[in-house]
Amino acid sequence: MKAFVIIKTGSTFPAIQECVGDFEDWIRERCGLTADLVPVIDASAGEALPPADGLAGAIITGSPAMVTDQADWMRFLARWLAQAVERGVPLLGICFGHQLLAQALGGEVDYHPEGREIGTVAITLTDHGRQDGLLGYLPETFSAHVTHAQTVIRLPANALRLAANPHEAHHAFRVGDCAWGVQFHPEFTADIMQAYVGRHAETLLQQGRDVDALKAAIGDTEAANGLLKRFYVYCVQRQE
Repeated sequence: MKAFVIIKTGSTFPAIQECVGDFEDWIRERCGLTADLVPVIDASAGEALPPADGLAGAIITGSPAMVTDQADWMRFLARWLAQAVERGVPLLGICFGHQLLAQALGGEVDYHPEGREIGTVAITLTDHGRQDGLLGYLPETFSAHVTHAQTVIRLPANALRLAANPHEAHHAFRVGDCAWGVQFHPEFTADIMQAYVGRHAETLLQQGRDVDALKAAIGDTEAANGLLKRFYVYCVQRQE
């Protein structure tokens, strides 16, 4: 059977990592997998990316990095993502991974004009989203955890917009049959989201944001969390 991998594009804040682990740990847990079953390739550290043809699927993590920085490793990974899509490899990009995937396929990424979106928010499926094989099982409006300062301001020309909310027009998209990007974080728990709001609290207060209200609104996001295991099962079933 072909390998299912996580492509790491950075780490969470050290204080959060020390307490609850890192992006790849949360992704594996939501997929119901152990570390020995899911190789992690750290693209941000320059680790070699595997041949796309040998993969059952890949999840591209979030990152504190910004896509607009255009570091060498980002450009290399973007080329790899475009090749993987061309070869029909199932991909799921999360937050930074979602943005880099969009850019790799001809979209555009920049800072969101309204600033950071953070906390537990409501997201609504589009008509295409309700019909989508991966996201279509979600309620028409569902809760998800978010934290992002940049956004896909323009989708690739051949992308289908799958989900949005008043702040973020492109919370999810699909290109082709099996390449998805989600701006929200299906790997986050409520505790992780609380830690992120706490980490950004000083800046948010300086911007006039109500941090107490953001923390009070954080809740469980079981439907969104289920997206990761659903993607993994989809990848496995394609190999049978």
